[in-house]
Amino acid sequence: RLQGASARPFEPVTLKQDVSFEEVAKVEARRIDFPGLQIDVVVGRQYIYGHSSSHVLGYLGRLTPRQLRSSEYANIPGGTFAGRFGIEKVYDDTLRGIAGKKIIEVNALGNIIKVVRIQRPVKGKDIRLTIDINLQVEAERSLRGKAGAVVALNPDTGEVLAMASAPSFDPNIFVRGINSGDWRRLVNDPRKPLLNRAIQSRYPPGSTFKIVTAIAALEEGIVTKDTNYYCKGSIYFGRIFRCWKWGGHGNVNLHKAIVESCDVYFYEIAKKLDVDTLAQYAFGFGLGRPTGIELEGEVSGLVPTSGWKLDVKKEAWYKGETLNTVIGQGYLSATPIQMARLMAAVVNGGRLYESYLLMRPESKAITESVVHVSPGNIGFIRKALLDVVKDDGGTGRLAQSDLVAIGGKTGTTQVIGGVARGDEIPEKYKDHAWFIGFAPGYDPQIAVAIIIEHGGHGSTGAAPIAKRIIEAYYKDRKG
Repeated sequence: RLQGASARPFEPVTLKQDVSFEEVAKVEARRIDFPGLQIDVVVGRQYIYGHSSSHVLGYLGRLTPRQLRSSEYANIPGGTFAGRFGIEKVYDDTLRGIAGKKIIEVNALGNIIKVVRIQRPVKGKDIRLTIDINLQVEAERSLRGKAGAVVALNPDTGEVLAMASAPSFDPNIFVRGINSGDWRRLVNDPRKPLLNRAIQSRYPPGSTFKIVTAIAALEEGIVTKDTNYYCKGSIYFGRIFRCWKWGGHGNVNLHKAIVESCDVYFYEIAKKLDVDTLAQYAFGFGLGRPTGIELEGEVSGLVPTSGWKLDVKKEAWYKGETLNTVIGQGYLSATPIQMARLMAAVVNGGRLYESYLLMRPESKAITESVVHVSPGNIGFIRKALLDVVKDDGGTGRLAQSDLVAIGGKTGTTQVIGGVARGDEIPEKYKDHAWFIGFAPGYDPQIAVAIIIEHGGHGSTGAAPIAKRIIEAYYKDRKG
């Protein structure tokens, strides 16, 4: 630490922290022998919920000599801690305040001659987050032993009610400075506990994206609510494209296609729907771009277009690729927070709100854009999503609750093709499980997105978690 002090040669250097009373007594007894030594009482950060909200809150860390030399930290005394990750970093200036300062004149022996100037410290400000801690804890419990993420939003404001990512970490290990060994273990952990999967991981959305495809098809007049197709388990379009239900769904209209997640119905839509038109609806619902969340490191996901493929792959777009895209596969990818925001926009009538964590007055909710979808089509989609959970044949029936009407859409994202089916598949090759949903049915107050990595089917791997989280929120509101 003395070597690092060259960054601020006239500032005190912290030699030891968490000093015991016995150690203080020994130093005080020999204070005359150490004229430059000073004992201070300092305030430290304590994260009382441990692992909970770690990816949201982030942590404080000691500044390195290089950082102390930078203009960003010019006004921060050496030896102090600053926000290094999460909300702690984003709102560091607000939380920390301004350190006090006393400039003195000393003689050659180090004795004080006079006080030149005193700058009084300015206390940092408190901030209040939108996180519902009870819901947050429940979301994290639901992810215990898994890898994945849960995001819950208020569909009428965009505020984040819960943001959980697993596995997580305990930010308290950073409070007094983490040693290099522990840091290396965290960074090199193959489970990636420092990764906020809610905003920094992107996944193919699978059948949850059929919501967007259905809206695009209705708005573009490609299908009506009564358009029927016959599903025999597959179609041929240059090659065989299979439905998840190999035996087929028989005669299917759009409502049934959503409720039972019939792939063949959406393949038929893809034959008539241009990928660039579909992309415009996806962009409208917030995919392919950041949500506006305050945290650093948010990724945008990808909404493919013919122009994108030509620019990046140097290849033309093939119609068969549209068949993959309409069911949420192929190049398409999204983050959990994007999918929660999509769900919120669908159930609030098409208003896409900026997502945020810092509590603000309700009048300050920022409407990023409005998706122009007819009220009739929005109502039809909402009813179908409720039936996904309510109907016996619905893929989301395991999210069904006796307490509150839940609607939503399951999704199953293939990790790798050409491997054995069923229990023989190694864990790392199992599908990812999605569920995006809302509640209560016709007056939604919460929109959720759940992704469980290698969780298998969305119907069994994610839908029950959605039920658990939404019921917890509902019970808390009802007292």
